Amino acid sequence: MKKHKIEYLITAGLIVIIIIAACGRRNFPLKTAEKKYRPFDTAAFDYVFVEALRNKLMGNGGEALKLFEQASKMNPGSDAVWFQMAQILNASGNRADVKKYALKAYDIDSSNFWYMMMLAGTYYAEKNIDSAIVFYEKAVNKFPEREELKITLANLYSEGSKYESAAAIFEELDKRYGVNKASTLGSVKNLMWSGKWDEALLKAQSLLEQDPDEILFNGLLAEIYRGMGQPEKAADVYGKLIERNPENPQIQLAICDFLIEETKYDDLMGMLNTVILNEKISKQEKISLMAVIIEKQDLVEDYNKQIELALMVLEAAYPEDQVITLLRPELLIASGRLDQAAEKLEAVLKKYPDSYYAAEKLMLLYYQEGRFDVLEKRGEQLSRTFNRSFLAKMLYAAAASENGRFEIALEELRKADILAGNDEELKTQVLTQRADVFYRMKDFGKAFATFEEALAGQKKDITVLNNYAYFLAEQNLKLKYAEEMAEKVIEEEGDNHTYLDTYAWVLYKRGKAREAERIMKRILEEGGSDAEYYEHLGFIMRKRKNCNEAVKYWEEAMKMDKTKDYLLNEIEQCVK
Repeated sequence: MKKHKIEYLITAGLIVIIIIAACGRRNFPLKTAEKKYRPFDTAAFDYVFVEALRNKLMGNGGEALKLFEQASKMNPGSDAVWFQMAQILNASGNRADVKKYALKAYDIDSSNFWYMMMLAGTYYAEKNIDSAIVFYEKAVNKFPEREELKITLANLYSEGSKYESAAAIFEELDKRYGVNKASTLGSVKNLMWSGKWDEALLKAQSLLEQDPDEILFNGLLAEIYRGMGQPEKAADVYGKLIERNPENPQIQLAICDFLIEETKYDDLMGMLNTVILNEKISKQEKISLMAVIIEKQDLVEDYNKQIELALMVLEAAYPEDQVITLLRPELLIASGRLDQAAEKLEAVLKKYPDSYYAAEKLMLLYYQEGRFDVLEKRGEQLSRTFNRSFLAKMLYAAAASENGRFEIALEELRKADILAGNDEELKTQVLTQRADVFYRMKDFGKAFATFEEALAGQKKDITVLNNYAYFLAEQNLKLKYAEEMAEKVIEEEGDNHTYLDTYAWVLYKRGKAREAERIMKRILEEGGSDAEYYEHLGFIMRKRKNCNEAVKYWEEAMKMDKTKDYLLNEIEQCVK
């Protein structure tokens, strides 16, 4: 039986600061711009508007939004109303309506600075750089004395690959103020992004003449040398910097970042303990560095013992820090030492029983390893300890189902469904798992009805479509329907071996053995190594009247999974 998955810049900174400033101060517009609209009751409008503002300031966003909507119907010509509504929705991340209302406000008063900034920020958040540029250009034209707007506009030009436009602004500001951190720094980056390395080098050197030990400037210089294909000069920049400032914590961290990027891992290992023991480097910075190291698979593969030793040093330096105790299990998982990772997580939970992250990691690890007996036992405990955890309930249910304790599985899924609330994706996961339980109970009617219920809510859910198609194929039911579902899955995830296997199995059941064989052999050629794949290909090859090949694949399946000894009977039947 197949096991099924439980799914579960400077520019930006300036824009955000400007928008926050707009939201935080009382200098936003409160009056309607002078345009002609139908007459309205001004006293009633003022009352509703003030009430809406009061609710907004008290944190009652929903009530404020209703009142502002009422005010907008009374006086659609009030730019202030539309802007206030945009502000409220901006806090909830509803960008489409933020943009709609901000554009209404801007259409009424196109000279208002805050409307331009909100629209620029919204477009930037959508990664629509060109539209963000349009509104910054308007702001710069309207408020030419505000040079911070010009710097942000130049950075936007640079980010949008409009390098010449960016250079024109940076050069204007450099001429006016000389070499400076704001415009000259932006100019260097613009030159780097446009591939003008020699010019970038000269400007970076001019910055360093002002402050030779500024880490940011040295980092830029090193990056320029790397871009010019001279990594040895980049290394020399950091070498000289650390010679002059051997205890500087930020320089040590910058060098570690550089060594990681340059894959100079021997040098990195030589520095690691120095960084960990440097009391001037914050605990959070050390954690962040180790997290980056653990994410580098090539680094973990070749240096996992040295990294583990560094983590033990870090644990000794901060013996009571829960987050640090979780780094070593992450390393053990990344290096494939899953049993040791489980032991370490069990030790963490013994010391910190309320560590949800450790509990979640441990349960996922047991699930990944297929250790369903221990997962069920642990799941029972942890789903009680963390009784608001959707994932704990789902994993406990999965383990109980694998162990044949279906009533427990269904009860945990009932609780998980309550925790899912109105989240359609989570509810679909519950339904998918419930269908799996019913199928294992051989209650195929309930299983397929549950799949249909899941599809009613999420018609394109890949897991639902895949599992439903597979189970139908297993029962030789609605095979055309199963093929249609499997095809939809492959259209979305055509490189996923599990989904390809399902598709091939459905095709085999539909009598399309030649096509099924092609897909299964592709899976094996691409490194697919699940015993299920070999078993299925065996059946397909027998259908293709090639018993020798079928036996070969079945024997391989039994080597990989000892529980598939039932294939011995298939082999005997095939060779007769």
